Amino acid sequence: MDLALFGSVFLTLFVIMDPPGITPIFLALSGGRPVKVQRRMAWQAACVAFGAIALFAVAGQQILDYLHVSVPALMVAGGLLLLLVALDLLTGKADEPTQTKDVNAALVPLGMPLLAGPGAIVTVILAVQRADGLSEYTAVWAAILAMHVVLWLAMRYSLVIIRVIKDGGVVLMTRLAGMLLATIAVQQIANGVTDFIQAA
Repeated sequence: MDLALFGSVFLTLFVIMDPPGITPIFLALSGGRPVKVQRRMAWQAACVAFGAIALFAVAGQQILDYLHVSVPALMVAGGLLLLLVALDLLTGKADEPTQTKDVNAALVPLGMPLLAGPGAIVTVILAVQRADGLSEYTAVWAAILAMHVVLWLAMRYSLVIIRVIKDGGVVLMTRLAGMLLATIAVQQIANGVTDFIQAA
């Protein structure tokens, strides 16, 4: 396995997918649930993100070409979805989850587009396209798998924080996460629009 390529892809995905940064958002979306549900959400989010990233690693460019979808369009769509979730967090509409909402929160927005967002998707597509030989392909896939294990661990053990900060802290964390998520969403939309303009 090419360890240099493994390190390069892993660090790039770590910066983009940001396990420490996802922690407050996960806490905001999972606060108030039973511990069993929270653990399932962490597992589901990591699995969904891995599934999406793996799919785009195998056939990402073909999917985008077939749908005639550009990367900037993917960025703007993901940003708008994140913005809607951020507004729910900021206004408190996400404070009373149901079982269906528990599952959906793990799938959307946690699994995709927050973890498996446009940045991570493009990084993986390019890494696979540039890989040459079995050792480099192995390094890319090992980096993808390792990154998702780290994401799962970050969300799984962030549940300890919930037991420390209690309900009041979760509410505060929810509002802060909403603001953080809104900022990420606006920046993602701005980047997509900028790329549209540059490509025109």
